[in-house]
Amino acid sequence: MLKIFKLKEKSGIRYYIIEELAKTGLVDHCFTTKIGGVSKGDYQSLNMGQHVDDDLEKVNENRRRVGSILKADLKDMVAAKQIHDNKVYIVSDKDKGRGALDYKGAIEEIDALITNKRGILLSSYYADCTPIILLDPKKKVVGLAHAGWKGTVKKIGEKTVIKMSEVYGSNPEDIIAGIGPTIGPCCYQVDERVVGPLSEELDYWKEVVEEDEEARWRLNLSLANKKGLEKVGVGSIIESKLCTSCYSELFFSYRRDGGRTGRMASLIKLK
Repeated sequence: MLKIFKLKEKSGIRYYIIEELAKTGLVDHCFTTKIGGVSKGDYQSLNMGQHVDDDLEKVNENRRRVGSILKADLKDMVAAKQIHDNKVYIVSDKDKGRGALDYKGAIEEIDALITNKRGILLSSYYADCTPIILLDPKKKVVGLAHAGWKGTVKKIGEKTVIKMSEVYGSNPEDIIAGIGPTIGPCCYQVDERVVGPLSEELDYWKEVVEEDEEARWRLNLSLANKKGLEKVGVGSIIESKLCTSCYSELFFSYRRDGGRTGRMASLIKLK
């Protein structure tokens, strides 16, 4: 199978898929860009995040447009209030619609979602943090994890895989993982506030940071999460290796845009 991210366009919306996931025929999925929506100003145009200072109706229209590409209605979408932690939530049919049209209804304080229920559209939101998308094609289980540097330190990707194993009996060797566009080491300079916790919690930390200048390092979030997934035995890992800060024409970037910016989304549902 082809282990690549592929940029596609439909109805004016530009988005990425992973060909290895698409070829299973089991899921509809995508990683959005910022192209193809109706938002204006700092959030132009395909802002998917409700928790920023954008017009809610515009955000929901953006979500509807993306949902139509994935053959999903927003009543079947599930979203969480992400807090850069490592809690994993098991999504069931009763959760359909939570956080889809109103941020107040989103699942509280969760950074990863998993389910084996068909038709539920899992969603997660980013503007430099690392999106991780997961599929176990044998047990027919999907998951999403949101990994900023704090979530990476807290091993959110690994914990999501472990939870899939505990709840659904997934064998990590069967799981296909995609690591989506995230801020790259080219643009992500960090200090001791970040490197300190990394060095305490990740035994491979020296492999994912490069000294830049005195008390400054370059952090490779994509590689850090890949190595974490490898440690728990994930069989296939595909990295986009696209930097959200570098590709300003395609992606929102919290760091590049000074904090006032939109959000991309990663989304997946079992058919």
